[in-house]
Amino acid sequence: MTNKLKASLLEKLERLKGNSPSKGLVGQKPTALDPQDGFAGFASPSKAKPTSEDQSFPNEELDNGPLHGDVPSNPISQGQEGRHGDAALDEMIHRIRGLATGAPSETPRIDEDDSGRESEAFAEGVGATAEGVRATAEGVRATAEGVGATAADLVGLIAGGTNVAAPVPASDPLSLTSDPSVFFPIEPDTLQQAGLNESAVEELILKCLLSMGEETGHDIADQIKLPFKLVVPIISRMKYDQLVAYRSTTKLNDYVCTLTDAGRERARRHSDRCTYFGAAPVSLAMYRESVSRQSLQHQHPGEADLRRAFSDLMISPLMILRLGAAMNSGKGMFLFGGPGNGKTSIAERVTRAFGEAIWIPRAIGLDGEIIRVFDPTQHEVLPLPPGDDFVKAHKIDARWVRIRRPTIIVGGELTMANLELSTNHATGINEAPVQLKSNCGTLVIDDFGRQRMSVTELLNRWIVPLEKRIDYLNLPSGKKIQVPFDQLVVFSTNLEPRDLVDDAFLRRIPYKIEVCNPTEEEFRRLFALMVDKMKIPPNPKALDYLINTHYKPKNRPFRCCHPRDLLLQVQAITSFQQKPLELTEANFDVAADSYFSVV
Repeated sequence: MTNKLKASLLEKLERLKGNSPSKGLVGQKPTALDPQDGFAGFASPSKAKPTSEDQSFPNEELDNGPLHGDVPSNPISQGQEGRHGDAALDEMIHRIRGLATGAPSETPRIDEDDSGRESEAFAEGVGATAEGVRATAEGVRATAEGVGATAADLVGLIAGGTNVAAPVPASDPLSLTSDPSVFFPIEPDTLQQAGLNESAVEELILKCLLSMGEETGHDIADQIKLPFKLVVPIISRMKYDQLVAYRSTTKLNDYVCTLTDAGRERARRHSDRCTYFGAAPVSLAMYRESVSRQSLQHQHPGEADLRRAFSDLMISPLMILRLGAAMNSGKGMFLFGGPGNGKTSIAERVTRAFGEAIWIPRAIGLDGEIIRVFDPTQHEVLPLPPGDDFVKAHKIDARWVRIRRPTIIVGGELTMANLELSTNHATGINEAPVQLKSNCGTLVIDDFGRQRMSVTELLNRWIVPLEKRIDYLNLPSGKKIQVPFDQLVVFSTNLEPRDLVDDAFLRRIPYKIEVCNPTEEEFRRLFALMVDKMKIPPNPKALDYLINTHYKPKNRPFRCCHPRDLLLQVQAITSFQQKPLELTEANFDVAADSYFSVV
C-alpha cells in the first residue's frame, strides 16, 4: 500500500469523522429517524444494506389507506449512535496510521463497561448508514470517490492486512475495451453514469404508474430499462414524499406500488407535456460517442466482403472494384443507369459488406425533450447469442438495442419534413429523421429526382452535412443541436446526374458509378440463374428464340430485370392454363407481348 494511498485514506476518514452524526451533518436536522424507515435514518442492525441487483426495498410498513405524515421516532438516540461512529472511525484511523509508520497497530484501550457497546459500534459503525457514519459500501467505498480502495479492501486493511489492491480506474460506461472502434453499452452503476438525474427518472416512474395503475418495483425497472438497484432508492424517496404508496409485497422482497393523489396530480402534469414513459433516454454525448466508435470510417471491407454481400447478384469484377473503392471511402455515391439494371438491389446490399451489428439507443434525452431513435419498422433487432461469454460476464445497458446495420431506403415519398425532427404535438415525443436513424449504416435515396420535394431543396439541406459529417436539428423549443451525419449515402437514379445537380454538389459525391446494361452473354447467364432458382426445366432453344425474335430485330436493350420478370409471366401463364411449367416459344411470345407492349 503506497504512502499516497494511506494519506488519502486518512484524510477521507478524518473528513468522515468531522461529518459524523454527533457533530451534525451540514443541512441535516437533528431529528432521529426510524432505523426501519430506510429514507434518511439508520440501517437496521439486523439487516445489511443490499448492494447488488437483488437489492430490495427498505423494510417498511405497508400502506393501509392514506399515507401517514408522522415519522416514527428512533429508539437509538442520535448522540449515542454518533459516539459509536466516532469510536469506529478512531479505530480505523489508528490502525491505518500504524501501517503508515510501520509500527504495530495497537487497539486503543476500551473501558470494560463500554467494551460491548464499542464492539457493537465497530461492527455497526463501519457498515451502518448512508446518512450516518457513511462507512458502508456506499460511503467508505473510496474507489468511486477517488481514493482507490473498495469497502472490502478497507475492511481487510483494518483487520491488519497490508495487501490492498492498487487503484483501478473507473470503467467506461460505454465500453469495456480499449479499442476505440469497439462499442458495448455496459449497465450503469449510478445515475451519473447513465447520464440521468433523479427528477428525470421520477417523471418516468410517475407516468408509468399513471398508465399502468400499479406495478412492482421490478416491473417499473423493466419498463424504463434501468437496473433495479438504481430505481429502489428513488421509489423509496417518492414514498417518503407521499407520491407513491405500497399496497402489497411480492415473493422477491418487492412492493406493489401505486400513486397517491398527490403523485397522480404530478404525473398528469408531466403527461400533459410529454406522455413518454418508455426506456430512460441516453444523453446526446453518449449517442455521439457510440456513433463515433461504430462509424463506417472504421470499416474497410475487402473484395471477399463485397463478393459475400453480392453473392445473390451477378456483379462484374469492374463493378466490384468501383463499389469497393466508394465503400472504403465512406463518402456518398451516385448509382445511375437504365431502369431495371439493379441499382436499388446493389444499394440494398451495400451494408452487408460492413460489420453485421451496431448498438443504438431507444431514445435520446436532451433538455427535457425525448427523441425516439429506435424504429421497429426500419431497424432489425439482432439479439446477442445466448451462449456469448461476454453476455455471461457483463450486463448490457437495456436502454440500447443491438440491430443489424441499418439500410434505410426512401423514394419518391421523401419530403423536407422527413429530414427534420417530427414532433407529435399530442404526445410531445420527437421522432428522429431518416438520416439519424441510418447512422452507421446506409441511406438510399431511390429514384433521385422524382421526390415530392425539389432536388434543389434536398441539395441545399444536405450540402454541408455531406462534407462535414455533422447535421443540425431544431428542437421544438427552438434550440439547435448538433448530431452525427455518419452513413453511406447512395443516390440511385435512372436520370443523368448532370441534369439533376450542379458541379458543387457533384464534388461532394465523389463516386459516380454507372450501372450499365448487361451484354448478351451476361443476359444468358442471368437467365440460367433465374431458371435454376425457380426450378424450371432449361430450354436453350426457347431462349435463343426469345433473343432473336423480341430483342435483336427491335434493337431492344437487355436489362438485368428482364429474365426474372419474363419467367414470372411464363409461370403465371402456365398456372392459369393448368399446364406444366416449361419454357416454350408460345409462352415467350405471350409474355413478351404483354411485358414489352409499350416499351
